Amino acid sequence: MLRTAIAIGSNGTPGRVALGVADTPEDTSDMGGAVLSLQCVCIESVEVDVHTVKRSYDASGRREVARSRRHRVVRAARDLFERDGFRATTIASVAAAAEVSPETVYKAFGSKAVLAKAVFDLALAGDDEPVPIRERPGMLAIRAEHDVRGKIAMFVDGLVQRLERSAKVQIMVRDGRHVDEALVPVWDQLLAEGLTGMEMFGEQLLETGQLRDDLDRDEVRDLLWNYLAIDHYERLVLLRGWSLNHYRQWLSSAITNALCP
Repeated sequence: MLRTAIAIGSNGTPGRVALGVADTPEDTSDMGGAVLSLQCVCIESVEVDVHTVKRSYDASGRREVARSRRHRVVRAARDLFERDGFRATTIASVAAAAEVSPETVYKAFGSKAVLAKAVFDLALAGDDEPVPIRERPGMLAIRAEHDVRGKIAMFVDGLVQRLERSAKVQIMVRDGRHVDEALVPVWDQLLAEGLTGMEMFGEQLLETGQLRDDLDRDEVRDLLWNYLAIDHYERLVLLRGWSLNHYRQWLSSAITNALCP
């Protein structure tokens, strides 16, 4: 296959010539004075391609560095929030623990409240991979399950894992909003996101046709949202000392009995 490129002829006029291996001397003679200039243009084209690849590599490298730095800041904030509480933790102390400047933290998050939301998101997902929870293998497996009781059991299994990771920061935001108004919209966002998630899960359950006939879409969503609340986990696991397995069994049974005939 021949490729074409712009070349400058001996008379200084630009033209388009074929790039490839000449089969005969005559093939090159037809190009006239363009051959030498063509070689130069080809070299410049190669250099441009190399620079383009380099820029792409550099951009990818910068994104990875920024992502790693952001993850380091969020983990530092999580540790300080858990140790010192929200009010006592400062942006400066987070920056020092993450070995970045306070300006870097402000630029990435804007405020301590937004940083608290980032800590919750990290705890909920378990990592900083840019993959929504609904698109992760566990959630895909739930969607693929046809039995409604199986769906509920699989959902609860994942939920308990997420509660174990996120309970401390959820409780911090819930209780902290009473003494720091900056956390009020964060808590409201957590509630709204939970409600949206339970609406989506409720739709999955309804599509099976295996729920109680007297339940409508809104009631299914609200019942699921109620059991999603951190309060149940706090009381039974953190305060009463239930094991995670005990809590998992209770929660699965409670949701199944509330929704299924």
